[in-house]
Amino acid sequence: MKKSLLVLCVITAGMLAACSSPNADWQKATQQNSVTAYQQFIQQHPNDARVEQARNRINALQDEQAWSTAKSANTLDAYQQYLQQEPNGMHAADAQDKVNSLQAVAAWQTAQSTNTAQGYQDFLSKYPNAPQAGDAQTALKGLTGFQALLASTRSKTLADKLAQRLKSKYGNELQDVVVVPPTGKSKVLEVRSAPMSADDAKAACAKLKKAHQHCTVVKSAS
Repeated sequence: MKKSLLVLCVITAGMLAACSSPNADWQKATQQNSVTAYQQFIQQHPNDARVEQARNRINALQDEQAWSTAKSANTLDAYQQYLQQEPNGMHAADAQDKVNSLQAVAAWQTAQSTNTAQGYQDFLSKYPNAPQAGDAQTALKGLTGFQALLASTRSKTLADKLAQRLKSKYGNELQDVVVVPPTGKSKVLEVRSAPMSADDAKAACAKLKKAHQHCTVVKSAS
């Protein structure tokens, strides 16, 4: 009788252990809170109601790990890689902000190194709200804030002819020659160089004056 009771107790204890195993394994997984622990729980109890929760926690842990790696590297490539791995991740918006910021920094460095009006214009066109936008506008104004005033006339035909002749003869110095239409009540058209820096406008006028061509440095009309 004692032996039968002992066997019954052992069987009952085994059944109870088997019944409590998912709970114990889940508690163990949550305590460890690792990808491996949750994966092991899913493998051991694929039909358990907490499998979906385990998968969600795996995704969250992998997301956090990927984000931590990206932040540690703090490079454009690292944040782009995070977005590729976790396009719907919890930190996707922050990663995209970092990508935009770092791309703007790189573009600004390129604009500064080339130091051309076109370079600054391209930067402002692509990143109008970047922190460097103010500096880009200042730099652009410095490069395009002046023009060489070459002639004034009321005749559109004469202005066009002058512009064509001067552009053909002094195109390198003037960069371009344009006819600026009258403004306000004025009826006078002006023949001007392309917008340029003050130094370039002065240099252009110095050369033209040597050839007895009227030239005056003025602020850009644009």
